[in-house]
Amino acid sequence: MDQARAIEILRETGAFLEGHFLLSSGRHSGGYCQCAQLLRFPDRAAQVLSLVAEQVRELGVTKVCGPAMGGVIVSYELGRQLGLESIFTERVDDEMQLRRGFTVDENDRILIAEDVVTTGKSTLETVKALEAYGAKVLGVACIADRRAEGFPLKLPVYSAVRLQIESYAPESCPLCQEGLLPLVKPGSRKRF
Repeated sequence: MDQARAIEILRETGAFLEGHFLLSSGRHSGGYCQCAQLLRFPDRAAQVLSLVAEQVRELGVTKVCGPAMGGVIVSYELGRQLGLESIFTERVDDEMQLRRGFTVDENDRILIAEDVVTTGKSTLETVKALEAYGAKVLGVACIADRRAEGFPLKLPVYSAVRLQIESYAPESCPLCQEGLLPLVKPGSRKRF
């Protein structure tokens, strides 16, 4: 399995979409990675995430934590492949929190699991929630890293695929200017 095959699997499962999309950042894009489409197929998701598991196997991770919603299944699958506990954070009153009896402490070395990393917003919120308990966050594991070139994230990112999909400010979006494709908001997070 390599990145080229992982991208093929994303296309085959309908996880990689092309069109005119409104991102949670408020920006527009001609491509979108809807990993829920991949995650419908556990065997194919396991194949893609095996690329990530191999990259993080020797980091000394003690737990994998996925921000809800997109990171929950990714965390579970990475935890399964690595033989580790999988937990998740969730938003309560717009704040990412560790709930449901999940615990972490200063002895935990945690890998955050995401479906897609674009701006790192939910990742950073999860880091804050985990570090509040003294845990150390070692990095971010994801199916697709679609950060813009040079976009800073102060953690290492381990991904199955790296997608370079250009995004645009709404006022300068060429797709809006063409007027051929309707604007679609495929994600789950509220804008901004």
